[in-house]
Amino acid sequence: MIAFLRLIGLVLVVEVIFYVLISIYVRSLRRESLEEEWDRRHPDRAGPTEERDRFVRRSMVGFSKSLRARLVGLVLVLPVVAIVVIIFIVNYS
Repeated sequence: MIAFLRLIGLVLVVEVIFYVLISIYVRSLRRESLEEEWDRRHPDRAGPTEERDRFVRRSMVGFSKSLRARLVGLVLVLPVVAIVVIIFIVNYS
């Protein structure tokens, strides 16, 4: 049982690292697409401006509640569930 708990602890640490990295990556992709959208809508004010930064900030507020951002959370859940199911099947069937 101690080995199982250590395995779950190690998996959780690795999952948290991957979760943070994937979360940063997904947010940067969304931020970049918003910046490109601003440049497309306002070709006369393209480039880094204060207005574009405000637009990106306002648009990113609701991103954490979007489906894409929530799916990143599966990185934390799925591996632990898979390990528990495999251990249960191997030991109790």
